[in-house]
Parts: sequence; structure tokens; C-alpha cells
Amino acid sequence: MRRFLLLATAGALAALVATAPAAAKGPSTASLTGPGLDHALPVKGEGESGPGTPLGSLVQLGGYFPQVFQQFPDPTTRTRPTGNLGPRYRIEYRVPGPNTNGSKLVQDVYPYAKTPVTYMSPGQRFWGVNHTHGGWFVAGPGLKATLVAAGLPESPPTASGGSFPWAWLAAGVLAVVVVLALVLSRRRIARFRMVRSTA
Repeated sequence: MRRFLLLATAGALAALVATAPAAAKGPSTASLTGPGLDHALPVKGEGESGPGTPLGSLVQLGGYFPQVFQQFPDPTTRTRPTGNLGPRYRIEYRVPGPNTNGSKLVQDVYPYAKTPVTYMSPGQRFWGVNHTHGGWFVAGPGLKATLVAAGLPESPPTASGGSFPWAWLAAGVLAVVVVLALVLSRRRIARFRMVRSTA
């Protein structure tokens, strides 16, 4: 009897493991926004068919499934990778679901990091009752290549694109110095003329 219960339990667990991937739905659409992009870039293709299309490659390489549906072993981490990750981009997924018009999930991606990574915040609600597992995922170089193929620039945008405008600040300071020099020069000339006229 005990042996029968063990076999039945093992069979039930195997069935759950086998049906878990089938229940996990991939996104139907995705779009990318971030520094240097003047509009959202669509990432087209099939989100469940693996790396055969741009969207499938993004889903597979970017850690979508372990971030949305917790997997065992879990390849995500709760700790942000160390070092400079470069500019952050945002991917918005549309996930079709049962009895819903679909859900929106957001994932951050750092394609220009030395080793590209993604992050999905835990607790994003989808399909009405489900919540994302979330976490950081180390993606690898294939993710950047996928996004570049979708329209992302090969190199990160220049610092002047989204950081403090140091060049404009320097130009402003220089203009103030020139104006002050002109004012002081005119005062000296006026003072010199006054002294000459009273002499």
C-alpha cells in the first residue's frame, strides 16, 4: 500500500511538472523604450516558440518565464548585480490570458552592461489573480544582439543625451566671465578718461 501511495504521489508530481510549462503563457507583443529612442520599438514575433523570432528570443534570453512564473531551480536573484549596468530600458509585454483582455507586465533591461541583465519587479498582477515572481536575471550577450536587431543602437547613447548638461553649463559660465571682463574693462576706460579730463 505504501509503495502504491509513493508511486501515485510521484506520478502526480510528474504530471504537475509536465503541465507547468504548458500553463505558462508567453507574451503576444512587446515594446522597448529608453534613452536614445524617440519612439517605442516593437519586438515582433511569437513569444512562446523559443528563439525563432525576435520576441521569442527576447523572452528566452531575457529571463521572462522565470521572472513571471517561478521555476526550480530558480535562475533569478534578489540582489542587483554589482558594477555599472549602463542605461536602463523598459520592456512592456502584453500577455494574453484566460477570460481577460490580457495583462501588461513591465521588465527593465540593461543591454549595455558588461553582462546584460534584466529585472522584473515582483508582485505585478496578471490574469486577475496571479503575481510575478520577479528578480534579477543574468542574460548574456545574445540579449543585446536581439534588441539591436529590433532597432536598439549598437552603442549606448552619449552622456549628453540624458545626463546633466555640462557643456551648456560651461558655455554659460564662460559667457558670464566674458561679460564681467567687458564691464570691468569699460569701467577702467571710463575711470582713466575721467582722471585725464581732471588733470
